[in-house]
Amino acid sequence: MARIITPIFGTRRPCIEAHRQIQSEWIRRASDIRRPQCVDSDANTPQISHEVLFYVPVEYGRRRLQNIRIARSAARRRRLASGVASEPSTARLRWSAAILLSALVGGCASAPLDRAGSLQSYDDLKPSDGILTRSLLKVNKDDLLAAKTVRIIPTSFSDPAGATPFTPHQRSLVTNAVDRSLCTGLSERFQVVSAWAPADLTVHAVVTHIKATDPVAAGLSKGASVAKSVVLPGVPVPVPRIPIGLGSLSLEAEARNPEGQQKAAMIWGRGANAFLGTGRVSEEGDAYGLAAEFGADFSKLMVTGETPFGGLPSAPSFERIGMLLGGAPKYPACAAFGRHPGVAGLIGEGIGLPPDWTDKGATDQRPTATSH
Repeated sequence: MARIITPIFGTRRPCIEAHRQIQSEWIRRASDIRRPQCVDSDANTPQISHEVLFYVPVEYGRRRLQNIRIARSAARRRRLASGVASEPSTARLRWSAAILLSALVGGCASAPLDRAGSLQSYDDLKPSDGILTRSLLKVNKDDLLAAKTVRIIPTSFSDPAGATPFTPHQRSLVTNAVDRSLCTGLSERFQVVSAWAPADLTVHAVVTHIKATDPVAAGLSKGASVAKSVVLPGVPVPVPRIPIGLGSLSLEAEARNPEGQQKAAMIWGRGANAFLGTGRVSEEGDAYGLAAEFGADFSKLMVTGETPFGGLPSAPSFERIGMLLGGAPKYPACAAFGRHPGVAGLIGEGIGLPPDWTDKGATDQRPTATSH
């Protein structure tokens, strides 16, 4: 029902009779002003006190008094009586949101939406961007929701992305982070089977662009954060990263049915942000964190059949929470990608440790990336 604010003038100590009179009245308009006369029980004369304002939220069709508040300012009384809202103006909120969004976007590294040619088709891809993420996607919702099983072909690097001076170990950390995040997210609705087993859908992702993190800049940012905690202990002042040497990551992925028909596709790109995230002192630090973000976004596209951006976040299942904290995966096929670092990984990320200090990586049972 519609709610209105009705100003009512009274004394500092309105008596019970005045309250009952106000409660029993049918207040229809916000411009109605009542000055209830109140007689104290100890005297036959009205209370003598300075005039104050009571404003009462009233629901049409209901007779109750709620949340009586006192406003001593004459200016506020005039605003309420004239129907002027006391909340911040919409324009001010929009300006604040625009400034915040500009700051977040301005502190991001860029990530191109490159095409590596691994998708069966690039037709009908539609832009669907988040606040920090750019993407092109296509989805066949009915076919995705009808599928029950899924298998994951390990993520690989495209030739241009493979030219980035990363070691094989660093590449493995990034690709395995993608696969493990995919497996965790897909387990919310699908049964994940091994890469050699038949399945309703086959998922494969390819890294199309990767930019290394500058370890020196990340280390200086972490040093500034530690210095703040020493100089200003207990003061919740965020310390942004130095916006130099931020890493970025781009991928493309698709899901095909056994006949090879494309049922979902996404081209995804995102850069590290100076205001969000702590940064790791390693070249693969930002790419490692962004790999998990991609896995979460693409798996959400698969589970819901809708864009993962723009909606309200859904609560994770208890199984997913357990896996993210380092517990055993829901399906044995996900064990090939190793367990999440859990609490140790969160602590390591907070203090800027390289990913391989807390992430044990894939197991020996992980299949090799092959064409699907």
